[in-house]
Amino acid sequence: MRTGIGTSELEDSRRAGEQAATAALAKLGSDRAEVIIVYASVRYDLPVLLAAINDITAGVPLIGASSSGQLHDGELFEQGDGLSVLALAGGGYQFGIGSASGAEENPLETGRTLARSAREAAGPQRSPYETMLVLSDGLIGDQQELLNGIYRVAGFAVPVVGGAAGDDRQLTRTYVFCGDQVLTDAAVALWIGSPRPLRVVAGHGWTPTGLPMIVTSVDGTLVREIAGRPAVEVYRENFRPADPADQIEGARPGYHSAHAFGLIQPDGGMVIRAALIDAEGMLRTLTALPPYAAVQVVSSDAEDLLAVGADTIAAAVADDEDAGVVLVFDCVARSDILADRRREEPRLLQRAAGRVPTFGMYTYGEFARTNSAAGYHNATIAALAL
Repeated sequence: MRTGIGTSELEDSRRAGEQAATAALAKLGSDRAEVIIVYASVRYDLPVLLAAINDITAGVPLIGASSSGQLHDGELFEQGDGLSVLALAGGGYQFGIGSASGAEENPLETGRTLARSAREAAGPQRSPYETMLVLSDGLIGDQQELLNGIYRVAGFAVPVVGGAAGDDRQLTRTYVFCGDQVLTDAAVALWIGSPRPLRVVAGHGWTPTGLPMIVTSVDGTLVREIAGRPAVEVYRENFRPADPADQIEGARPGYHSAHAFGLIQPDGGMVIRAALIDAEGMLRTLTALPPYAAVQVVSSDAEDLLAVGADTIAAAVADDEDAGVVLVFDCVARSDILADRRREEPRLLQRAAGRVPTFGMYTYGEFARTNSAAGYHNATIAALAL
């Protein structure tokens, strides 16, 4: 795989798109790009930005999303800083791009449609190994149900990696990109056919602060009772004594707590579900917890998050000596906890990747489905080496 990365912090949307796309293609030299991936701040006029990029790339298939910051080659682009463009060529891959709308009302059917459209776009000839890269509107609600729809079409053998789009933490509206289209209430996907296995890797670095408990009453994202008691009381009882009560300093009120839920899986592992206490004092999660699920309250610190991030990237490149890029999906909630150490993380990720470039976005949730239907995460880092 040969890659080119271009970035821009210019204010003008057209000029920024042209600058980043031109730089990305220039690094490919004489190779023709096969796929373009774009991550951008919502401060831009996104249709104008995409039109400029497509003009430079001459209509090469494009996928992307709005973000809450980006990272590449050890550098951090803070939220609102600009945009990043990745051009991919070679590697013997087979690509197909698809999109589907209506994710808020019917995420299951949206996931089915998305998987079918991306698979069909890749062509009738099936590769020995296949993977899906998925980017979704970060505010649709039930991201796991979107993933369930993908699973029903793609099946067990096709792992999924990706992330939920951001909007520089405004929590107002997020977008995904497909060709020259800027979509909301939607998801886009890149179907990747490969001659060799592709490994989706994820890590979270969160540890339990209490014993397993059963969720006894939920109403969508509202958690009413845990172990038959008011959920907020049980949640607070499991806080680490040294931690602040609710809120990471500097984070938007109600956006992210110092604690989260670990949704216990049948194999004993945990999927992290971010939690917050809203203005009415009610406990909510960003995506619904299943009724009667087993959970533990979990917490983390900067050292844990930095260590697990480096380990995740090292695992992604461990079995691929010919990797050309590591695609990274890093939850913006992690940067809340890293605080003034957040610039360390991209450098540590790049050090773990060695000679392989890193390219990623800060998300409102991550997709990393490998050996089960479950695979939507919060406060986690996911990666795929191509």
